[in-house]
Amino acid sequence: MIITQKKPLEEIMAMVGNAKTVAILGCGSCATACQTGGEAQINELKSALEATGKTVVGTAVADYCCMALGVKGKMKPLVAANPDCIICMSCGDGVQCAAKTAPNIPVYPSNNTMFLGEAARFGVWEEACHFCGECVLGQTGAVCPITQCAKSLVNGPCGGQKNGKCEVNPENDCAWIKIYNRLEATGQLDKLTRDRDDKGYEAVAYPRVITLRGKK
Repeated sequence: MIITQKKPLEEIMAMVGNAKTVAILGCGSCATACQTGGEAQINELKSALEATGKTVVGTAVADYCCMALGVKGKMKPLVAANPDCIICMSCGDGVQCAAKTAPNIPVYPSNNTMFLGEAARFGVWEEACHFCGECVLGQTGAVCPITQCAKSLVNGPCGGQKNGKCEVNPENDCAWIKIYNRLEATGQLDKLTRDRDDKGYEAVAYPRVITLRGKK
């Protein structure tokens, strides 16, 4: 799940600026689960905007703001209402997806996109994946050193742990101790002694494209 946090209302209002009419697009998936872009949050933002004299000319909720075809359908009536701007209550990808359907209307984000996370318990998410593009979980016992280590070290610990805790954030267990314990439990400690190629970030050209229709 893509984890998002709401921007302060003051920041949203600053983006909207002198716009008199506003439309709002929410996301029925991740943002709804994070309580940053569902129906309740849309209504809350609508009320806040109207309290400052803005007119909300339309609202909609896309099933997934990152799905271009679905967003296009939800955005059509919002664009037709010709607002001065549109606020998208989703992750950053959803904002960009929505903006493509409204080439002549400013589209603003109401959220900060934080990370890909897993639900630790209701209302609490922990960062799980950094989208690095070169997954090493097969070599590290399914414990991600990029996200679990405060320094994102991929070739072993820094030596600064104390009592099994991270020196950067003492509340966190040392990722490489977790990796060692996991590899030991699964009989794969030999993986710690194997050479690893560099992550090779220089080989990545942004933005990346993945297609099932053949190489692009």
